[in-house]
Amino acid sequence: MSQTVVSSLVEAMPLPAVVIGANERIEAANASAQALLGQGIEGRHFITALRQPALLDCIESCLRDGLARKADFLTTENTQDLTYRVSCAPVTTREGALRGRGVMVAFEDVTHLEKAGRMRRDFVANVSHELRTPLTALLGFIETLKGAARQDPAAQQRFLGIMESEAARMNRLVGDLLSLSRVEADERVRPTDRVDMKALLQSTVSGLVPLAADAQARIALHLPECSVIIPGDEDQLRQVFTNLAENAIKYGGRDCEVSITLSSPAYEPRLRVPGVEITVSDTGPGIDEIHIPRLTERFYRVDSHRSREMGGTGLGLAIVKHIVNRHRGRLRIDSAPGQGSQFKVILPVE
Repeated sequence: MSQTVVSSLVEAMPLPAVVIGANERIEAANASAQALLGQGIEGRHFITALRQPALLDCIESCLRDGLARKADFLTTENTQDLTYRVSCAPVTTREGALRGRGVMVAFEDVTHLEKAGRMRRDFVANVSHELRTPLTALLGFIETLKGAARQDPAAQQRFLGIMESEAARMNRLVGDLLSLSRVEADERVRPTDRVDMKALLQSTVSGLVPLAADAQARIALHLPECSVIIPGDEDQLRQVFTNLAENAIKYGGRDCEVSITLSSPAYEPRLRVPGVEITVSDTGPGIDEIHIPRLTERFYRVDSHRSREMGGTGLGLAIVKHIVNRHRGRLRIDSAPGQGSQFKVILPVE
């Protein structure tokens, strides 16, 4: 195979690819490979361009026995770690006296697969951790009730109350996990039902009045005079604003003022279509800006101990994010220590 043919075939490859000749030098490299490995690598010994031992062993073995192999190639781009799955396959290079066995090396970017796998592993670890704590408490109290507290009615009542609380916490966690699973399954399907946002927010606030009274917080609703009808899933939207308002009441502290404001329909630059903005704000202690980018991550908590005391599962804002995404909306969080918090949901009206 002529050098011209080799070069043209490698350049036509949709992946970064290089051909290493029998003389162990790089005979051809397409533009993607040169962007990944460096310009001017053609003609160099492959060891000087591919310095990772696992990949070098793979290429050397393929040159020796002619069997295809795979290896991983790790690199960094703009501070982001990238993972490539590298396929090494034997090819015949050159013609005449220079004819010999070479290796085609192709790089497939599998960073997204590695990231998804890591997310799954982290998710399983987090769920296991969240369930282990209440389960350990329940097992400990059951053992105590069967032993030392068998004849102690006062201790039994106290332990049973704690067991009830821990069981309720597990039930909330399982409920949120199921909710998150359903939301993720439907995220690509845009809802088409028509939802009256004024009526939805009014009923949401009515349901939160007892919680606000227990927390000694005040909740106010501000609605426009015009009607606001948007395409959406009513149950999911109710879940979004119930979650945001509950968080504002729970974490705002005593004498906190929670305000829910619905704007009139207008052109929204972030959506590039007409939309409405629903703002849930509070006068609580606020959130340090370092936490804001991670608030919608699963199980991320600003204050883990306080969140668990309040009955939080760490999944609420993750569910909110997925529901807003399903509705083709945007979620924006503004907060600073001592200045309260604002959660803005922007939804299209058509």
